[in-house]
Amino acid sequence: MQTFPRPGRLDWIGLRPGKRAALVGVDAAQALTGAGLEGDHYAGRSGNRGITLLQAEHLPVIATLAGVSQMAPAILRRNLLVSGINLIALKGQRFQIGTVVLEGTSFAHPCSRMEEVLGPGGYNAMRGHGGLCARVIQGGLLRVGDAVVAGLDEA
Repeated sequence: MQTFPRPGRLDWIGLRPGKRAALVGVDAAQALTGAGLEGDHYAGRSGNRGITLLQAEHLPVIATLAGVSQMAPAILRRNLLVSGINLIALKGQRFQIGTVVLEGTSFAHPCSRMEEVLGPGGYNAMRGHGGLCARVIQGGLLRVGDAVVAGLDEA
C-alpha cells in the first residue's frame, strides 16, 4: 500500500481569490502549514480541506460524461492538478509535492455548482472523479512541474 510505480507531476495550480470567483491559474503558490494556499479564499478555513487535488487523467472522463469535447481544470474548482500517480491511493497518506508535505484527508466530492458549470448532469459526471482533499503538514513553495512523491513515513 505504500509502494507506487513512479512519482507523479504537478501539472497546474489554481487559486480561488474569492467566494464563487473563477480560479486563477498560477505557476507557483505558497502552501501554508495547516491553512492551505496563500491567496486562496479557502486558506485557513479548514486544515483538513486546505488544498484540493484533481487527477489529470480524469479530465477526459469527466468531459465525456458531461458531453463536452474537453475539460479545463479551472472549471472543476480544485487547487492542484496532478498526473502520473493515483490520488485515491493517497487518502490517509502523507506525500510530498516539491518541498511541501501534504496528508490526504478525504475525497473531494463534487458539489451542486457542477450543475452550473458543467450543465445538467454535471454533478453525476464528476462523481467518483472529484479528487482528494489534503492538509498542509509542512508548508513551502509549490511549482508547476514539481514531483509528487508518495510513501512518506509519518513523523
